[in-house]
Amino acid sequence: MAVVASAPGKVLMTGGYLILERPNAGVVLSTNARFYAVVKPLYDEIKHDSWAWVWTDVKLTSPQLSRESMYKLSLKNLMLQCVSSSESRNPFVEQAVPYVIAAALALFDKDKTDALNKLLLQGLDITILGCNDFYSYRNQIEARGLPLTPESLAALPPFTSITFNAEEQNGQNCKPEVAKTGLGSSAAMTTAVVAALLHYLGVVDLSPLSKFEGSADLDVVHIIAQTAHCIAQGKVGSGFDVSSAVYGSHRYVRFSPDVLSSAQDAAKGTPLQEVMAAILKGKWDHERTKFSLPPLMNLLLGEPGTGGSSTPSMVGAVKRWQKSDPAKAQETWRKLSEANSKLEIQFNILSKLAEENCNAYKCVIDKCSEQKSEKWIEQSIEPSQEAVVKALLGARSAMVEIRNLMHQMGEAAGVPIEPESQTRLLDATMDMEGVLLAGVPGAGGFRCSLCCNLGRLLATTSPKLGVLSMFWPC
Repeated sequence: MAVVASAPGKVLMTGGYLILERPNAGVVLSTNARFYAVVKPLYDEIKHDSWAWVWTDVKLTSPQLSRESMYKLSLKNLMLQCVSSSESRNPFVEQAVPYVIAAALALFDKDKTDALNKLLLQGLDITILGCNDFYSYRNQIEARGLPLTPESLAALPPFTSITFNAEEQNGQNCKPEVAKTGLGSSAAMTTAVVAALLHYLGVVDLSPLSKFEGSADLDVVHIIAQTAHCIAQGKVGSGFDVSSAVYGSHRYVRFSPDVLSSAQDAAKGTPLQEVMAAILKGKWDHERTKFSLPPLMNLLLGEPGTGGSSTPSMVGAVKRWQKSDPAKAQETWRKLSEANSKLEIQFNILSKLAEENCNAYKCVIDKCSEQKSEKWIEQSIEPSQEAVVKALLGARSAMVEIRNLMHQMGEAAGVPIEPESQTRLLDATMDMEGVLLAGVPGAGGFRCSLCCNLGRLLATTSPKLGVLSMFWPC
């Protein structure tokens, strides 16, 4: 039996930087780009030379990177040792595997533990695959002589091999890095691996027939994925990317970082099973409220190619600015929080108007999708239509305010939250027909830009965690 699990990427639409601190909220939207993890037995049966039933084998394959890693997993202390090239290592999967097994041991009784050990002795064969949208394929598209359009990207085969950034910086050769688009690939990958392992080992049931939406099983996936992701990164982040990968789009308030303080005990020699038991029983106080874009609206993302920005360094610069000028920083954050709330309110109003009078709502959206924003007010004939236009313009105004405040914060902190090149692109985008708003998501920088337009629907996959059980052909 093999298990395939998938998890979506994310876009932090509002709450950049603010979301790092409670009780500030952010709106995170899941994307149709998904990461997939396949877990199956490495061997058809238990090997007779299974290191005296103490060690088992783990194989990790990433076809897009042309990489394959082999590990030895200690069933005694859950230590995972890489026995292949260090260049092929994946820190997120390396943390996900032992923490999932530790959670299983913490939750299982003796009979289930014995069955778990026998299953583990067959080894673990893990394959990870990410949709093309997670990565930049600018080089391949240009090499084919094709224009840089969504159609050219869609023409590439699924799970195309990934290119690396290997350009020189400051006259020095830099270590090649994967050219990413900023959709939260590490969080989606970690979540997919955790979900697949948990389902494969029988800890949770995430099959479509289980109707697991909103169940405690998803919460277990969330806790372990957050833990593994934080340990792999070496810091406790806000967690919005993992939360979106598990639950889909929502309004998010981060968990208190202290809930992961038990993870530090693992470095002090505390058995990982005890550490994971404490984390599972901890007070996870994150807040999650249902949110989605209003009907007939579509979020599009643009990627900058081989460029990008370092989110940790930008966050560090903003935090230093907060300490150096606390009064100004607090005032900016207050205004930014209010602007974020305004945008959320206008979106909620639009969703309510669509529900109350679908025909009037659709009529306005259809007309506005073919006009620039300054012409929208002319499209309202009846009071019900006027309310829709008013909410659209209110959302647009709120996003302009958010952009201005983020730009001011970037200048004060000395980091390019909305660089000049992005400003020109976003201004030109907002001047197009049918465009409601445009901005830089998350921490900003050069990684990607977003655009919300009206009336143009795109086919999307399920926006939440998905899992599929199937028999693997011999």
